[in-house]
Amino acid sequence: MIKWTPTANDVGEDIPICFIAQTTAEYQSELRCIIVVVEERQSKPNIVIANEAPVLGGFLTFTPKGKNPDGTIRMDSRFKASQIYTGSCSPASSWKCHQGDCGTITTSEYGETDPDHPGDNCQLQGFVTRSLQTDKPFDLLDQDCCWTYNTEDLGSWSMIAHIDLGRRSDTGNPNRSPVTTMPPQIRVPQNRPTTYNLLAHDPDGDNVRCRYGIKNNLECSTCKTVPGFTLDENACSLSFSGSSSSGVYVFELVLEDFPRQNTTLKYHDGTSTVKYPMSLDASDPLSKIPLQFLVRVGDAVPSFVLGEYIPKYITPTVHHGTFIRTSLGKEFSFPVSAVSTKSQIKDIEISGPLNIEKTFEYDTVTGVGKAMIKWTPTANDVGEDIPICFIAQTTAEYQSELRCIIVVVEERQIESDVECTDTTMTLYVSKSSIKGFNETNLRLNDPSCLVTTNGSHIIASVSLNSCGTQVEETVDEIIFRNEMTSFDHPHDIITREHQIEIPFTCKFSRKSRLSASFEAHKSAYLSTDVGFGNFTYLFEFYDSSAFTTVIDPKTYPIKLKLKDMIYMGIKVRSSLSNIRLFVESCRATPHDNPNDPIYYDIITNGCTKDKTTKVYSGSLKEFRFGLQAFSFIGNYDQVYISCTVLLCGAGDNKTRCAQGCTDSYNRRKRSMISDTQRHFISQGPLRLAGNSSGCPGFSLNRVIAVALLWPLLWLLEL
Repeated sequence: MIKWTPTANDVGEDIPICFIAQTTAEYQSELRCIIVVVEERQSKPNIVIANEAPVLGGFLTFTPKGKNPDGTIRMDSRFKASQIYTGSCSPASSWKCHQGDCGTITTSEYGETDPDHPGDNCQLQGFVTRSLQTDKPFDLLDQDCCWTYNTEDLGSWSMIAHIDLGRRSDTGNPNRSPVTTMPPQIRVPQNRPTTYNLLAHDPDGDNVRCRYGIKNNLECSTCKTVPGFTLDENACSLSFSGSSSSGVYVFELVLEDFPRQNTTLKYHDGTSTVKYPMSLDASDPLSKIPLQFLVRVGDAVPSFVLGEYIPKYITPTVHHGTFIRTSLGKEFSFPVSAVSTKSQIKDIEISGPLNIEKTFEYDTVTGVGKAMIKWTPTANDVGEDIPICFIAQTTAEYQSELRCIIVVVEERQIESDVECTDTTMTLYVSKSSIKGFNETNLRLNDPSCLVTTNGSHIIASVSLNSCGTQVEETVDEIIFRNEMTSFDHPHDIITREHQIEIPFTCKFSRKSRLSASFEAHKSAYLSTDVGFGNFTYLFEFYDSSAFTTVIDPKTYPIKLKLKDMIYMGIKVRSSLSNIRLFVESCRATPHDNPNDPIYYDIITNGCTKDKTTKVYSGSLKEFRFGLQAFSFIGNYDQVYISCTVLLCGAGDNKTRCAQGCTDSYNRRKRSMISDTQRHFISQGPLRLAGNSSGCPGFSLNRVIAVALLWPLLWLLEL
């Protein structure tokens, strides 16, 4: 560690410092030198902090934030500098004005993100506010020494950002740069072709191009393309052919945004310029921002099967490119889970904003690593599209795919409260805080569950294991999650973007509150439908084929052995006598979610699919069936049975009920008089208590009993 403190005699000087490493045999490394420019202290200096460790890359993005009270222009920028961890983390960035009027720095802060240092990496995120006298273009430059060891033996590095705050003719606002982030290092096995979808989101909806930097523009150090890798500039994807030699490769990229139509930028001095859509010869983008990182090509992996050596994401991990809305001061969180059966997951590495938090735990029995990522937006984040990326890594340094999400931070603070009991959770939302929204166009995770309203609040009350409520378990807590969202029209099946997203959560201590109520016998499902009034579905497990004794809810989760018969009954309570219950489908899932990507069909389109399933005689208002217990092959410790049910008018041969079992049933528009809407109901969980067949490989709390005797079930990739 080389340290030096300038004196008054050094002010205004360019002080050279050279260094060289030498062995006891008197062999020496290359000679390297740096220049230290000594300036007098300024009241509002640029962030200039000397590197104390080799860097791993970084980026800079910017967002205009309107005018300050004194008439100047406010612009916020966010940068990241990654470096090798050497016992402490200190900022390694020196963004200086290179060209144009860069204004003055009014506020700055920085901090470490993901501070666990699992791979001896250090991520430092910075936030800077500038006050600008003009909206004309300017450039910020960051240069220094040195890259960490790399195959190309690159030494110094250079990044430049081109910023243009002219007012756009298409949006009426100044341009915002693309946003991006990246974990410090990407690791890929030497023999595994892989494609990485780089995060290149533009808040203005512009097209983004990712390209290699140009040395003459100070965009990079050497600007070399990397053999064995292909960069798709328009898709912003980086593909590895699986043929490169092992080593560390440096990527010095530039992200450029182009408008989707000819767009004029107007400036306060009366001048203007025109920007054109992206094309093969387009060379004048709205802005340019750097993105630099390392890819470490490691030893060959023995298997390409996801979930063995290469970590595989499992439910409830979010998909790449997901947009999530949150508001100022509200804690935002999401879980990430990955499994690796032949290598131990040591961490879920994240790259995100200041103040982001992460907890991680690894289950040695299941091979599952779980992280909970939390972040609370501050006033500086309002109006921003905040990127968060994550990647799972094993002790053998194999990594999962790279996934990224965008968190849209709004100023709106929805007034809501959550009330938790041993069996229910209830969300109360103030109507005054969501003015302009139709309260009838609100749904929960299960859209068949209704919300209610009074004069001042919208209310959603659900049992802990109904209406699509998801259950998560940590070492200390059991967590129940649901969400109220809005949609455009009552009959929409999907929506591309929710206008309102209000997640609500209840957390209970495992030590003090672990009881059958959390393992969740489901209460009755209350429903209302045109022509049928109010009715209730009940879904129960029975102790025998006589269907006379319901299994006591206090004994949940129900423990079974392989080949044991599971007896289930679904009935409807209604004041109407001329109705008929129809069970259209049933499936087994390892989570309390009928849309879980991991499932096994028991009944489909009214037809039994499992060979052990038997339907018993019942009544028009009751459906009874049973099947032999089996186990999912995989790392799951509970299972639920989810069914789709509906009611029809009895005696009407044009209803879905009258059609019965059919693989070719035409899902025509339902009759508002003869059919109800389809409703999801579920019950569980069931858990394997022992192995009656003597087959090896099954253990309590590891393998789940439910749905099939002999077929092999496989995991569907997310």
